[in-house]
Amino acid sequence: MHGEFKVPGGKLVVVDLDVVDDTITDFRLAGDFFLEPDEALGAIDSAINGLPANSDAKTVTSAIQRALPEGTVMLGFSAESVATAIRRALQRATSWKDYDWQIVTGPPLQPRVQMAMDQVLAEEVASGRRKPTLRIWEWDKPAVVIGSFQSVRNEVDLENATKYGFEVVRRISGGGAMFMEAGSVITYSIYAPVELVHGMSFADSYAFLDEWVIIALKSLGIDASYQPLNDITSPTGKIGGAAQKRLGAGSVLHHVTMSYDIDGEKMVQVLRIGREKMSDKGTKSAAKRVDPLRSQTGMERSEILDRMVATFRGLYGLTESEITSEELALAEALVAEKFGTEEWLQRVP
Repeated sequence: MHGEFKVPGGKLVVVDLDVVDDTITDFRLAGDFFLEPDEALGAIDSAINGLPANSDAKTVTSAIQRALPEGTVMLGFSAESVATAIRRALQRATSWKDYDWQIVTGPPLQPRVQMAMDQVLAEEVASGRRKPTLRIWEWDKPAVVIGSFQSVRNEVDLENATKYGFEVVRRISGGGAMFMEAGSVITYSIYAPVELVHGMSFADSYAFLDEWVIIALKSLGIDASYQPLNDITSPTGKIGGAAQKRLGAGSVLHHVTMSYDIDGEKMVQVLRIGREKMSDKGTKSAAKRVDPLRSQTGMERSEILDRMVATFRGLYGLTESEITSEELALAEALVAEKFGTEEWLQRVP
């Protein structure tokens, strides 16, 4: 069995192993990490050989830590990342390059249809009718997108939302409310087989699925990093947030919204959001704009998107695709039965 785990912001950890009578044997660790002293590598291999194949990540991590010689230095990886790679090997996890990735850009969809399309495309990937896909969202109507478990009245000033023309919709993933206007944000979704994140904790999978965008932002001169659990940030403030849903059908939906140039004054009128949280999102005054991507790059939104797509394509490959008429029909049906209903929107009043 073979498993790999690219440590977000770190190095590649590669493991090969056999399982005989439910026991790990012939374990071999490799990668482009740094490890001192040399004998630590053999100590790790010996610690894993003989462990039960059903050992959880905590058990594997503890075995490695006990076996390390005193003064061992691990750079670019950790005992936890070796455990993750082992669990991925045992669960026969896949890697990015195992798939023929497709990209869908736009078109602008009604907010309710956007919510439904996320579910539809994730289910289509799970069924095998669609290849794993990166979708770049576009907006032509203002919207507030609240998390699956958020309270409508706690998060949104409905009177002001109506005043400014914002539709309030609820997505299937958890996380916080997002303030969407055309040209003010960059939103993307990744629809992948769940095997891509097998053996990873939710925390690991968040950073793993967004490492490519951190690379893209760094190439633009932004000192971007991932802040657990689900934030993309820089020294000047938060850039965006991620949310994730693993579908029982066998796929993972992972989506991110990053601020390009948001009207902060309007946002705090539409969202019930305090000054402390506004500061966390990159602005110290409601009258200022939340514009980390615009201010840090000086680039047009389209230029940033082009760099992001080019980065993904260079790392994993991309083939142009589009939403099919069948997928749009499925999304519209989901709007009628779920995403467009008061029952769904008000499931947490």
